[in-house]
Parts: sequence; C-alpha cells; structure tokens
Amino acid sequence: MKFEHIALNVPDARAMAQWYVKNLGLQVVRQVEGDARHIHFLGDETGRVFLELYSNPAAPYPDYAAADPQVMHMAFFAPAAAAMQARLVAAGAKPFSDDTLPDGTRLIVVRCPWGIAVQLCQRAKPFPGF
Repeated sequence: MKFEHIALNVPDARAMAQWYVKNLGLQVVRQVEGDARHIHFLGDETGRVFLELYSNPAAPYPDYAAADPQVMHMAFFAPAAAAMQARLVAAGAKPFSDDTLPDGTRLIVVRCPWGIAVQLCQRAKPFPGF
C-alpha cells in the first residue's frame, strides 16, 4: 500500500485549484475534462499527487472554516514560514495562528479563501526528504 491522495468536496474546485497552484506552488497533475464536478488532482513540485479537489453538490460541502485546525489541516514544508504567510495573506488567506514549539519549530496556520486551514511548517529538524 502507498498513500495516493486525500479528496475534498469544495464549492468551487476550479477556482480553489487555481489559487493553490498560483500561491502554494502546486501543479495540476490531472484534470477531468467535461465533468461538472471540476475534478483536479494536485501534486507538489515532484509531481506526486496528494490532493483531489472536486465540487459535487450531491454531497454536503463541509464547513471547513468552522473546523478547528486541530481537527483538519493541510501542512506544507515552508523553510521561510513568515514570508510565505505574508504572501498568502496578500493573496486572500486569513491569518489564524503562529506558534513556536520548544524545539524551535515554527507552525503558522492561515485559512485559504475557502476556509481550509493551511499549516506552514518551518521545522527545526525537517522530516527526511525535505
């Protein structure tokens, strides 16, 4: 078994995918053309897919903005987390929290324009491969 992706049902998958590509450096690895759900599979700079965004009104859209980031968030490796936070806020994200852990790791959370918590991880000791 190998992790493939997590999927989020969002009201405007097309616009959200564009924002994530422009502002988080993701890339559209696959897009399902001609489907009213506007399915987008996004990947990081390696091209590895990890996120699917789609809009399916047949299922409820979760209230992501009401969910505490401790319940659900997306985390991104950000060696310059404060600079990335400023860039995301300028692009429409809302600041949420900024914490420094005892080991020096800095975790900044913003909410993207659709309310999803995005954590910027500036780790004192990055995970392997970062």
